[in-house]
Amino acid sequence: MNKLLGLSRNFSNSSSFNAIKTVTVVGGGLMGSGIAQVAAQAGQNVNLIDLKPELLEKAQKSIQNNLHRVARKIHKDAPAKIEVYVKDASERIKVSTNLEDGVNADLIVEAIVEKLDVKQELFNKLDQLCPEHTILASNTSSISINEIGAGIKRKNKFGGLHFFNPVPVMRLLEVIKSEQMSEETYQAMMEWGKSVGKTCITCKDTPGFVVNRLLGPYSAEALRMYERGDASKEDIDIGMKLGASYPMGPLELADYTGLDTNKFVLSVLYEKTGDPVFRPIPLLDKMVAEGKLGIKTGEGFYKYKK
Repeated sequence: MNKLLGLSRNFSNSSSFNAIKTVTVVGGGLMGSGIAQVAAQAGQNVNLIDLKPELLEKAQKSIQNNLHRVARKIHKDAPAKIEVYVKDASERIKVSTNLEDGVNADLIVEAIVEKLDVKQELFNKLDQLCPEHTILASNTSSISINEIGAGIKRKNKFGGLHFFNPVPVMRLLEVIKSEQMSEETYQAMMEWGKSVGKTCITCKDTPGFVVNRLLGPYSAEALRMYERGDASKEDIDIGMKLGASYPMGPLELADYTGLDTNKFVLSVLYEKTGDPVFRPIPLLDKMVAEGKLGIKTGEGFYKYKK
């Protein structure tokens, strides 16, 4: 399955732009499609790969909608320019269900399911198929980068690129240094992150990296406070928005990121650190089991229109 999909041009002035001209993103979900979008908006050629055609079709629709929003902001009341903008961008990205269609790239970013063995299998395969110069990166939010890349040979060209959802909107990118990452690879990742419009921070391969390691205790305590009945969900969220100037309350944020994702991140942090603050939360386990995952299912701590 090969189709052309439009992505906007917003060329970068980064000095490393010429180093990474072609990017492959493996995984057509929300994160993968978002990463593909921002890379192509930076003027790079993008391959978006997923085994499921339906996910690629959904990604196409999502990116097209996002492109029109971007175009309308840029060109406002000029319909002709908006259409030209999107049409021109359509030459930037290809989608495919065949992994081998994306192996000839300067950078490959993995954004598939958060399961260690599945990620290891993918990277072991990519390591064999890709040219020697290709940099491999995982978008994992909490799994050890060193464990993911344990079986590959090009450990000097491997690391983490952790984006935040929604990728086109969130400005942060965590660049995770693996134990054997070369300085050249690190600099290439940092410069590439800047080229796609992100502010990059660096972290070694520690559980949760920077953001989730700090966000985890905050989120867990908010969940337990609501579970105990100390305060209503509304008051917990309002308290942090007005009292700490947070843009979203912790329970709103949990709904937005997905309660299943929250549960997974906390479980990994608990497994790796043993810190009791990350221990399982019965309320969270119950809601996930009931399929109340937040915005993406229409109900979490709050109810949403799908």
